[in-house]
Amino acid sequence: MDKTQVAVSNTLLMGIQVRTHYQLELNPLTSKIGPCIQRYWQEGIANQLVNRVNPGRLFAVYTDYESDQTGGYTYFLGEEVSSIDNTPEGLSTITLPYGTYTRFTTQPAPLPHVIMDAWYNIWQMTSEDIGGMRTFHSDFEIYDERAANPMAAIVDIYVGIE
Repeated sequence: MDKTQVAVSNTLLMGIQVRTHYQLELNPLTSKIGPCIQRYWQEGIANQLVNRVNPGRLFAVYTDYESDQTGGYTYFLGEEVSSIDNTPEGLSTITLPYGTYTRFTTQPAPLPHVIMDAWYNIWQMTSEDIGGMRTFHSDFEIYDERAANPMAAIVDIYVGIE
């Protein structure tokens, strides 16, 4: 994976979210992320979003960590919006906070394995490998046109650092 340190400004997002835990995500029968993703596509959530900035540029955010990647956290799926005014009922909004992130860009590989493998590698890294201490405030993935082919998806993963 290629990596680069970047500054990210406050970013408003609108979509759906679920509260989950590392242990739940280890088992496909208890995973909450998979059903959240299915709901996003089956219910056409993207078409319900108002004030979209870059239609089709999907953010998957991990936030509200209890501790670190082994605890509870909120998983959010949605798009950047210019305003959260008139948020449709049933949708959620969050703000990605301004900060420094290390952006990891994956090599082309099939979804969802490209994401699972990338996170596994990130979890094995030291602070020096990542480029700083993880903040465990917000981490996120961006799915854009490079992820359109699910058999050869390229995804950017942003890890919040101090």
